[in-house]
Amino acid sequence: MNRRKGFTLVELLVVIAIIGILVGLLLPAVQAAREAARRMSCQNNVKQLALALHNYESTHKRFPFGWNTHGTLWSAMLLPFIEQGNLYQTLEFSEYRNWATDDTPNEAAAGTPISVFRCPSLPIAQSFNNSGIPTRRPSSYRGNGGSEVTSDDTSTIPVAGTKSFEQLNLNGIFYACSAIRFGDITDGTSNTFAFGESRTDPEFVKDGQGMDFWFIGSPQADPCSCTGNTSGTEFSEAVGSTYMQMNLQIRDPGAHGRLIELAFGSYHTGGAHFGICDGSVQFLSENMDLTVYRNLGARNDGQVVSMDP
Repeated sequence: MNRRKGFTLVELLVVIAIIGILVGLLLPAVQAAREAARRMSCQNNVKQLALALHNYESTHKRFPFGWNTHGTLWSAMLLPFIEQGNLYQTLEFSEYRNWATDDTPNEAAAGTPISVFRCPSLPIAQSFNNSGIPTRRPSSYRGNGGSEVTSDDTSTIPVAGTKSFEQLNLNGIFYACSAIRFGDITDGTSNTFAFGESRTDPEFVKDGQGMDFWFIGSPQADPCSCTGNTSGTEFSEAVGSTYMQMNLQIRDPGAHGRLIELAFGSYHTGGAHFGICDGSVQFLSENMDLTVYRNLGARNDGQVVSMDP
């Protein structure tokens, strides 16, 4: 009798099991490689913003404001320096044609995708209908507002002895109508943050505070008068604070929503990228000493510290 050659059922199952094991071993390595590539791309984004900040300063002899009385954000002022000069030329800087007005060039700009403001690891939608802007684009990066702030609103400061983003002359790089120069960074440009990553998620809300961070313009910041006793709110859309630890949302879920909202962080494992005022970029551990972290958020506290974790 002729016997057919082939695999038995047991042999087939063994082969399938081996393939499954190999895939299980390979998949984490593939995912790690992809995240490494995304992390490198994110680092490059922060580097581009840091270089744009230097080019802006070289042109204007100061850094851009954090936001102005029309709700224009620091990121809008960097557009000409990140190859978005044409988009910048469409913006209208007036109270009549502001960010809260429908069907304006400003609204269209806030809905324009700009890759340098989005980390590839950001796992949320490309755009949201927010504050009257139909396709508003979230940002992964915010300016450094300093180490003293725990709220957007002076009347709701959750930590005694701290400040809010309604106040002026904060110790960061960006705040209301700020005009920081290199000479104002007395702790040294190599020891002071300019930007930081943020764990952006407009759909996450705690204690009435959303983790919604955006670029170009802010309708809710628009009433700002830059007097130090201003109206307006949601300045955290553009800037963060180093008062609280990095990645507070996942490290201390019980923290007040106002603190989580202002904290820097990322979707990378173990820390976040920060653009330094000297133009460099550092990936810093979320476990770094909190005092050191606060010192790095202050431009003029007299504490010159290392960025080692």
